[in-house]
Amino acid sequence: MSKYTNRSQPRSAARLAAVQALYQHEMENTPVAQLIHEFHQHRIGAIIEDAEYADADVPFFDDIVKGAIARAGEVDAAITARLASGWTMERLDRTMKAILRAGAYELIARTDVPVGAVVSEYVDVAKAFFDAREAGFANGLLDAIGKAVRGTSA
Repeated sequence: MSKYTNRSQPRSAARLAAVQALYQHEMENTPVAQLIHEFHQHRIGAIIEDAEYADADVPFFDDIVKGAIARAGEVDAAITARLASGWTMERLDRTMKAILRAGAYELIARTDVPVGAVVSEYVDVAKAFFDAREAGFANGLLDAIGKAVRGTSA
């Protein structure tokens, strides 16, 4: 379990669960319908190994997971365009890749959510798994995507 502390808010919980689902999809290539079902039945709002998984905004979770996977080409292109020279998606840590994919999808497709909120939330998720340097990397990359797709930054 991560050190993520913002679990009391349903959208924050949905984002964390979405990152975990996208990570699982990357690792196991779990079909989307099965992945969504597993999270609905066994993760969201459950207690696993004494760790309580917060109730999440389930439709929001579903949208992030399904959307990030369905629009993977567009999402990955937005990320890749902002990586340093010589870096590829394959070089990124899989957890970081899941964080960036969820955040990039939200920036591209969920214009109802402010850029600053998206960037801040996924930086918080990154801080749960990584040190400040990697969290800063996520911040810079997502901020750049926000500027590119919406014309504003965090």
